[in-house]
Amino acid sequence: MQDHRGLRSALQRIDGSGYGAYKQILGSYDMEGFRLTVDRVQVDPFAPPSLMRVILTPQEVDLPAELISDARGRTATGDFLTRRFAEAVTTHLDGSRDSGKGGTVSIGAPGQQVLERTSVLIAEDRVEARIMVGLPASGRRVRGHQAARILTEQLPQMVDAAMRHANLDQQALADHVRLYRDQEHLRGGLAEAGLVAFVGDGAVLPRRSGNSDLPLESEPVPFTAPESLGVSFDLPSGIRVTGMGVPHGVTVIVGGGYHGKSTLLRALERGVYSHIAGDGREWVITDHDAVSIRAEDGREVTGVDISPFISGLPSGVDTTEFSTTNASGSTSQAANLVEAVEAGASALLIDEDTSATNFMIRDERMRRLITADREPITPFIDRVRPLLSEQGVSTVLVAGGSGAFFDVADLVIAMDAYMPGDATETARTIAENDAAHQRQRHPGAQQPVFGRRRRRIPSSQALTKRGKAKPAAARGRELIQYGQERIDLTALAQLVDPAQASAVAHALDRLAERLDGRISAAEAVQELQRQIDRDGLDVVSAHAGHPGHLARPRRHEILAALNRYRQLTLM
Repeated sequence: MQDHRGLRSALQRIDGSGYGAYKQILGSYDMEGFRLTVDRVQVDPFAPPSLMRVILTPQEVDLPAELISDARGRTATGDFLTRRFAEAVTTHLDGSRDSGKGGTVSIGAPGQQVLERTSVLIAEDRVEARIMVGLPASGRRVRGHQAARILTEQLPQMVDAAMRHANLDQQALADHVRLYRDQEHLRGGLAEAGLVAFVGDGAVLPRRSGNSDLPLESEPVPFTAPESLGVSFDLPSGIRVTGMGVPHGVTVIVGGGYHGKSTLLRALERGVYSHIAGDGREWVITDHDAVSIRAEDGREVTGVDISPFISGLPSGVDTTEFSTTNASGSTSQAANLVEAVEAGASALLIDEDTSATNFMIRDERMRRLITADREPITPFIDRVRPLLSEQGVSTVLVAGGSGAFFDVADLVIAMDAYMPGDATETARTIAENDAAHQRQRHPGAQQPVFGRRRRRIPSSQALTKRGKAKPAAARGRELIQYGQERIDLTALAQLVDPAQASAVAHALDRLAERLDGRISAAEAVQELQRQIDRDGLDVVSAHAGHPGHLARPRRHEILAALNRYRQLTLM
């Protein structure tokens, strides 16, 4: 192993050479206080940046043992170090830019959520920061002197600032870990408390804009739970949090336009993840298996049993194994719902604004005009109770234009200027006063609606055909390139980070190795998740050493991506 002087000399020696000369620095270097390993060098200035690892011994980092004694502590500590390293880059990198991606250093860009990531590995024998470096160039010529400054002068400053406990804000780190442990503890206690979600008093739910995940700054309205829905939790840190419990069952959120209905639902969607201090949603905690569903016109559907919702099509198509290359609003939402249940959803989060109207409800006049024997769609309102009683799946629904769901709701939350109220009794009175229509519209199910969950088994070649030569790759948060096919992730509202999409892409490659024509898609994903639990997120990457910048997705989003692959075939 060479030292930092050898690295500097090598970079200065190739100054002005063709860009390919950078390959000469592959290997490991003793940087006096840490080891730098150059795993992969980009082929040209416009290619993805070079992959490098900063490796320190536990003694060199000197993290307190109590912070990293469990998986939650390691996740939170790794997240904190990633954020500090990203800050150190902006402080210590000189900011000059060259051809392509030259002159850049990155460790990823964490958002408001705390996610398990590959950017920082905390192991028994080492702590690694996995970075990407755009090696500088003029045109396609090496700028060796600038590269030497970055790697032998500025990078050590970043490491000192972000990777050594003595130089960190130690109280902020301890608070970060404590908060995450408390949040995850609360999430783990929701089911026992009979809840699918919790919204803490004082939470700030509105965001700055529709395309921003940052909290509203100007006069935010702090959330206050209605007295009838108030619950409290005692947490491992010794604090007690109070707020609104959303119980297992059917919850309908109502209110006037712009009064916060959808804002509350969006917060519950994101509440499947823990959030950083100052986000405003630190105590919006949702069951990890709650899934947001919506209509998704045009999506691919392969072999999904949507018959509880759609059957007797005039075309004669069998909806117990429904397939289409261009789903309508109703068929796509039915497929999304069934797939979510197949993936193990504990609750469904639905907004009427992003739903197909004919999938959700059918009013009395339409039922009279188009009789049941001529209507292939059984609306969700007629299935929401069997979904709960037969499958144990709760529903949280935003309804702004129809009171039809009052008949089937266990709880009605009315939002007024972002403040929640318990309107359940009022809604029940309204429903009871219309009892005749209620009975006619929503007759009780006489027979079980949802049969035994069918195992959808992909063929052994389901993910290996169509000339796929390159690994799957994410293009931002909303798209995966898988061979010649593009998998559209736009509708997956709970996929919150491009690094999660990258992990989903890698997971599809790992699933291609596992699918054998006997294991179901859900079983294969669950098996992969158990391996990640055991061995860490690195296992989804095919790269030795540096796995790239990945953030852990839920099994729901992995399965959702597989289900949207247009070449998927089942046994």
